[in-house]
Amino acid sequence: MLTNDQYDDVINTCKDIFIKKTKDYGTSWRVLRIISVVDQIFIKALRIRTIQEKQEQKVGDDIASEFIGIVNYGVIGLIQLKLNKPAIEDIRMDKAEKLYLEYVDVAKSTMLDKNHDYGEAWREMSQESFADLILVKLMRIRQILQNEGKTLISEGIDANFTDIINYAVFGLILINEGKHKS
Repeated sequence: MLTNDQYDDVINTCKDIFIKKTKDYGTSWRVLRIISVVDQIFIKALRIRTIQEKQEQKVGDDIASEFIGIVNYGVIGLIQLKLNKPAIEDIRMDKAEKLYLEYVDVAKSTMLDKNHDYGEAWREMSQESFADLILVKLMRIRQILQNEGKTLISEGIDANFTDIINYAVFGLILINEGKHKS
């Protein structure tokens, strides 16, 4: 039950920021193609890795805020996959929130299934591993895009975005517990 509640708390924080940014900017992210969403997440994951390696930062956003951005861009990636056509258009706030909740529910369900099978192994992982695994998933999505969205035996783009969301949520849970640096 602890993980379930922690997951919901993190998602509520991420969703709150998503909603506020949507009120500020509308759904301007609708224009992004999947590769652009990948690049946005890449920038955030690489920044986390750079801060970890240099053990310092000059820009105000901390590692936790970058993980929050990764969660939200991961959800945006799943929404863009569903809507199937990036467009210069806004979608209504209620529809954006509904889609957001739909995809965090998918991510949470995936997390619960994997936690059952893996015994919450993520709780013993380093923050560095979360950043690295997010980067691996991004590289996989790039390759799948080069393969015109097709895979032979591997998971698709949606599964990779789902895993990215979950790695970022795990990172945030461990930051909130004080086990990882913010």
